[in-house]
Amino acid sequence: MVMNGLFVGRFQPFHLGHLEAVKWVLERCEKVTIAVGSSQASFTIRNPFTYEERKHWISSSLREEGIEQRRYEIIGVSDVFDCERWVKDILEKAEFQTVYTRSLWVKECFNLFGIPVMSHPLFGRVSASRIRKKMKEDAGWEDFVPEIVSQSIRRIRGSERLRSLAEG
Repeated sequence: MVMNGLFVGRFQPFHLGHLEAVKWVLERCEKVTIAVGSSQASFTIRNPFTYEERKHWISSSLREEGIEQRRYEIIGVSDVFDCERWVKDILEKAEFQTVYTRSLWVKECFNLFGIPVMSHPLFGRVSASRIRKKMKEDAGWEDFVPEIVSQSIRRIRGSERLRSLAEG
């Protein structure tokens, strides 16, 4: 079993597929570092939610699943659009032996450093961009996210935020 894994995503929002992927990684690792990408971005169509909101959703969802805090950590990673700088930033913040991702760009970046990368399965055929679209349309997005995430999104008026951002 690998000691530490890295799971990278933007989590805009954190959904049931992400949750299953984290659990899948934890079947292979003692601990997972969850790197929240685009951590500097918020209140845009592509990145409507803040890093703190996303971090809260992830930790709350994992706690609801009974996953102990000692088994994961959550870090923010800003966009720099330079593989070498981006990976070095992550390496300064976390220790891990294997990266788990479905992103070709992430795979290429870590391959430059000789760090093993594995693809995790696609769980539930759900995507955050599809969820954001459903949120803008107010069309049944709640079934795709953990209950604690949907409660929080309703509380912060996330659907209204997306509609407002879409209107410009």
